[in-house]
Amino acid sequence: MSKPFAAIKRHGLRLLFSLTILLFFILHATETVDLGFINTLERQAYDIRLKRTMPNTVDNSIVIVDIDEQSLSEIGHWPWNRSVMAGLIDQLFDTYQINVLGMDIVFAEPWESPGLKKLQELGKGPLKDVPVFLETLNSLEKTLDYDGLLANSMKNRRIVLGYAFTTAQEGGQDIQAGQLPSPTLTREPVQASNLSYLEGVGFAANLAQFQANAMTAGHFITEPDPDGVVRRVPMLYGYKGELYESLSLAVARVALGEPKIELGIVTTESGYHSLEFLQIGLQKIPVDEKIQALVPFRGERSRFPYLSASDVLYGRVKDPDLLKDKLVLIGTTAYGLQDLRATPVGEVYPGVEIHANLISGILDNNFMENPESVVVIEVFLLILIGLFMILILPLLNPLLATLGTVAVFGFVFWLNMMVWDQIQLVLPLATTFLLILTLFLFNMSYGYFLESSHKHHLTNLFGQYVPPELVDEMSQNLGREFSMEGENREMTVLFSDVRGFTSLSEGLSPKQLSELMNEYLTPMTHIIHEYRGTIDKYMGDAIMAFWGAPLHEPQHARHTLDAAMEMQKRLEEIRSQFKAKGWPGIRAGIGINTGVMSVGNMGSQFRMAYTVLGDAVNLGSRLEGVTKEYGVQIIVSETTKEAVPEYIYRELDRVRVKGKDQPVVIYEPIGLRDEVDNKVVAEIDEYEQALQHYRQQCWDVAEKQFTHFCQTYPDCLLYKIYAERVRHFTENPPADNWDGVYTFTTK
Repeated sequence: MSKPFAAIKRHGLRLLFSLTILLFFILHATETVDLGFINTLERQAYDIRLKRTMPNTVDNSIVIVDIDEQSLSEIGHWPWNRSVMAGLIDQLFDTYQINVLGMDIVFAEPWESPGLKKLQELGKGPLKDVPVFLETLNSLEKTLDYDGLLANSMKNRRIVLGYAFTTAQEGGQDIQAGQLPSPTLTREPVQASNLSYLEGVGFAANLAQFQANAMTAGHFITEPDPDGVVRRVPMLYGYKGELYESLSLAVARVALGEPKIELGIVTTESGYHSLEFLQIGLQKIPVDEKIQALVPFRGERSRFPYLSASDVLYGRVKDPDLLKDKLVLIGTTAYGLQDLRATPVGEVYPGVEIHANLISGILDNNFMENPESVVVIEVFLLILIGLFMILILPLLNPLLATLGTVAVFGFVFWLNMMVWDQIQLVLPLATTFLLILTLFLFNMSYGYFLESSHKHHLTNLFGQYVPPELVDEMSQNLGREFSMEGENREMTVLFSDVRGFTSLSEGLSPKQLSELMNEYLTPMTHIIHEYRGTIDKYMGDAIMAFWGAPLHEPQHARHTLDAAMEMQKRLEEIRSQFKAKGWPGIRAGIGINTGVMSVGNMGSQFRMAYTVLGDAVNLGSRLEGVTKEYGVQIIVSETTKEAVPEYIYRELDRVRVKGKDQPVVIYEPIGLRDEVDNKVVAEIDEYEQALQHYRQQCWDVAEKQFTHFCQTYPDCLLYKIYAERVRHFTENPPADNWDGVYTFTTK
C-alpha cells in the first residue's frame, strides 16, 4: 500500500470528522442549513471587496437636484407648494434643457389651498348670486389649482415619477393611495415564467392626474439586508401577481428610448428555470433569485454632481451645461426628510444617490453578477478545496500544514478577486475561508490531542526505559504503532560492570555506597540516553542497555559504540571527583554485541519488564566479563565491528566463551579512523603481524615480537598474555588440529 493511502487509512476517524465539516458547509451553501453568522461575514466580505474595487470617479451624466437644508431654509418646510414644484420642473426643462427627470418623491395626496376653499364656500353661499364674484372665482380656481399646475408642467415631458409599496415585513397594510402606473409584467407572463420576487401589500403612489401626465413611474423601494445595509435593489417588485419596475430602471429605459424589458431566463439540463438577468436593448442587468440587482456603487457619497433645488428654482446655476441634456433626479439629503440609508460605502448615504448609481450602472453596462446559479460554483469550490485539505493536512507537520493553509487562503482570495475583476462575478468568499480555517483548526487540534494522547501512551509504555527525547520522536510518528509485544529484530546490546565492586564497597558505609553508585549510574545513564539507547535494567553496579528498540534505529551499533567510548571518557572525570571525596577509584568493563534478539515485555503476571533475550544478548554479557582478562575497557564482537567500519579495532583473540560452542573473534575499539594517532595505528599493524605468527605456530618469531611489545608497553596486559601463551606452546606444542581459539571456562 502506498504511503498516502496508508496514511489515509491511519487517519480514518480524522477524515470522517473532516468530511462532516465539509458536508456542513455544503449544506449551508445550498441553504439547507442556515448559519446566520456566515451570512453576516459574507456580507462584510462583499463590502470589503466592493470598497477595494470602486472606481471612485464622478459621473457627470446624471445630476441630483437636492432638496437640502439650504432649499428648505429658502423655500420653506417640506412639502412645498405644488406650484413651487411646477416652477422647478419648468426651470429644469425650459431653462436648463435637461433630458430626463426622475423624481425620488411621491405626490400621493391632493394639495388644497385654504384660501380657494373659503372662496368656493362663499360662491356656494352668500355670493352665489353675484356674477362678478363667480367670474373672478372661476379665474382664481385655475390660478390656485396647484395640483393642476404641477400636472400641466409634467405634460409632454420625459418625467418618471416615484412611488412606494408597503410591505408586510414593515407592518404595512393594503393601503391604496394614488394610482399605480401600468405594470411592467402582467399576471399571465409572471405566472408563466414562475418567477420569485418581493411583493408589497399596498402602495402610496401619485395622484391620477400626475400619473396620467408623466411618461411613467418607478418604485423607489430599497430593500436592506438583515443587517440594515442596502446592497441591492429590486428591479421588479410585485403587487397582486403583477410586477412593477424600479425608478432607476424606468429612468434608464426612458433615456434609452423605452426599450421593452426582456427576461433572461436560463434553463438547465435538468429543466430548472432561473432568472439570471433583465435585458433592455443592449443593456443587461444581472439579478438574483428575487430580481434584485447589486448596486454598482461608484464610490463614497457625492459621486454625482449635486445642485441645491433652490439654486435651480431661482436660476442660480452658474454653469447651465452642467444640466443640459442630462438625466436629473430630484431627491433629498436633508436629515429631517429621512431619505438617508446605510450602505457598504457609507452609513449615512442619500437614497437618491443609490438610484443614481443604478441608472449609471444600467447605462454603462456595469454590474456585478450574483446569480442564483453561483451556488453551483460555490459548492464545486468547497468540494475541491475541502477534499484537498482533508487529504493533505493529516500528512503534514504543523509548520507545513500552516504554510499550506496560508497558500490555500491566498489561492482562494486570488481566484475570487480575479473572477470579481475580470468577469464581474461575485463568488462567496467567507464560506470558503471559514471552511479552510475550520479544517485547519480541527486538524491542528486533532493532531495535538492525538499526539498528546499518543505521547502519554508511549511515556507509560517506554518512559522508564528510554529518554524523553526518544519518546518525543516516537510520538511524532503517529502513523506507526509502538507496542511491547515480543518480536525479533537486529539490535545491539551493551553490558557495563564495575570491576572489583565487592572489595570496593567494603570500605564504604551504606550511605556512601549509595551516593557513589548514584553519582556513577546517573552520568552513565545520561550518556546512554544521549546516544538513543534504552535502559534494560540496573543490576547493582551493572548496567544493561540496548539500541534498536522500541524505535527502529539503523545506526544502532554505531550509537552503542559511541556511547561506550563516551562512558569510558566520562569515567576518567568521575575518578577524579571520587578521589577528591576520598572515595576509591572506579573502573568498568563494557561488552558490546550486535545480532538478532528477542525484544518485548517479558516476565510473569506479577512483574513484567521490557527487555531483550537471546544468544546475542548472552554473548554481550560474556564479552563484558572477559574485559578484565585482557586488561581492556571495551570488547566488541565481530558483528559489531563489521557494523561500525568507521572505527579502528585491535583484534584481541578468538575465544569460546562459556555457554557457546562456536568461537567468536573479539576486538578492542581504539577510536574513529580519522582521530587515532599514526603511532597507535603502526603499533596495531605490528601487533597483528605478531598475532599472525602466533596462529601460524611460528613460536620463535612470535616470542621475539611479543617480548619486544612487553618491553615497549609494559602496562599492556594483552601483550603479556600472548607472551605467556607463546612460551607455553613452545614447551607444550598444541595438537595438530589446534585452531588458535582460547576457551573460557568461567563467565
